[in-house]
Amino acid sequence: MKKILSAILLGLPLAAMAQTGQPWIHDPSTLAECDGKYYTFGTGGGGLISDDGWSWHGGGVRPGGGAAPDVIKIGDRYLVVYGATGGGLGGGHNGRILTMWNKTLDPRSPDFRYTEPVEVASSDGLEDNDAIDPGVLLDPTDGRMWVSYGTYFGNIRLIELDPKTGFRVKGNKAVDIAIDCEATDLIYRDGYYYLLGTHGTCCDGVNSTYNIVCGRSRNVTGPYMDNVGRSMLEGGGKMVAGAEPRRVGAGHFGRTVVDEGVEVASFHYEADFDRSGHSVLAVRPLLWKDGWPTVGRSFREGKYSILSCRREYALELAVDFVRIERKNRMGWHNISPDAPLERIPDQTLDEVGASWPEGGIGVRTGDNMFRPHQLWNIEAVPGAGGYLSNPYFKITIAGTDRALCATGDMEVASVPAFTGADSQLWRIEQLTDGTFRIMPKGIPGQPGINKKYVLYSVGDSTPTLAPYDFGTDNSKWIFSGE
Repeated sequence: MKKILSAILLGLPLAAMAQTGQPWIHDPSTLAECDGKYYTFGTGGGGLISDDGWSWHGGGVRPGGGAAPDVIKIGDRYLVVYGATGGGLGGGHNGRILTMWNKTLDPRSPDFRYTEPVEVASSDGLEDNDAIDPGVLLDPTDGRMWVSYGTYFGNIRLIELDPKTGFRVKGNKAVDIAIDCEATDLIYRDGYYYLLGTHGTCCDGVNSTYNIVCGRSRNVTGPYMDNVGRSMLEGGGKMVAGAEPRRVGAGHFGRTVVDEGVEVASFHYEADFDRSGHSVLAVRPLLWKDGWPTVGRSFREGKYSILSCRREYALELAVDFVRIERKNRMGWHNISPDAPLERIPDQTLDEVGASWPEGGIGVRTGDNMFRPHQLWNIEAVPGAGGYLSNPYFKITIAGTDRALCATGDMEVASVPAFTGADSQLWRIEQLTDGTFRIMPKGIPGQPGINKKYVLYSVGDSTPTLAPYDFGTDNSKWIFSGE
């Protein structure tokens, strides 16, 4: 019975790691960074704060109530855009879109003062639009600012705002750009404007069918088409994020660019089955495939071979290779058709570990053979903090406490035991092309948290630490699991 149960459990998908603390929020805004902290705001006026992007708690302040805000930093100020009434709240669809400014998002700062809100759009409850759920884009190509808004009640509309004042541009007329979605957001990337909308049913907890779809256009005003050529004005939209095991109702998309080739998507799950069905913040890697965005999964603990994209050699301890004993000489040139087949067992740690030195051992890369000196156990370290999308991990040789570490001379090695030092904590982030970068939290002799150096394959057999460069495979790694 125990063996059967284990097999069943091993066959189940593992739940992705989730933000820690109390990440309770509905309709979150795009993440905003202020004085080294991350903020997001939701329906109802409150918001969340995080010191590292992984653990979240309440404390964000946004006056005005209403629903589904968005926030953007322009110069040295923050613009908040939100919806008041509408959305069927109070039984009507006579909504308003409002903007207000603040010098800081930190409610403890002496500069924390929101300006009086300014109305930039409205709906009268009778027209084919509901002025709620705004998303804001500052166009990097020309500096113009756009806000999309609307719900299933009618069309999604686009208006232009003045980025200096937050007011609507004089004479601007709203443009209809989509139907059959709500909570839209606009992003620009590589010559395309992307309109991301939330499709499906809202606000039904564990039964919510919310999912995030998108279309793209060469022009900010559209037309926005999906991957099979359907217009979002006709209900089109390519899937970006949906449910995952034990979390449903993905909605209210936001994009954050962490570094070149490192992007995350933030949104909510309307129900987390492991947290009493609460609506929770989710931060996931954002990948791009064939010009389309898709939300990835947070890195999962497990046993892996760590392969350099330079040549797909495996990261390994620099120890002597131990051959597997051959009990017979059968091979391609000496096959007996009548001989019974036998299973050759994997080489075990007990068979080779006694020959390894007891102290520090260097690391290198070599032909991947799935041998004990090449198999690493990757495990989250409780209490060590994290970053957007993941906690910090320890990387140890499977079956041992021998840990991968950064050294003071900008190299990598292994130490006999994991101590929890910053040099033994690793940041593992999935890049937009699906590969990963691996960064030590700290480097001996270097003050503060490391934000530059990654595990780097300087040669086919030589791993080291070097500045991250998305443009080279030397900075990129992949994981091959059991």
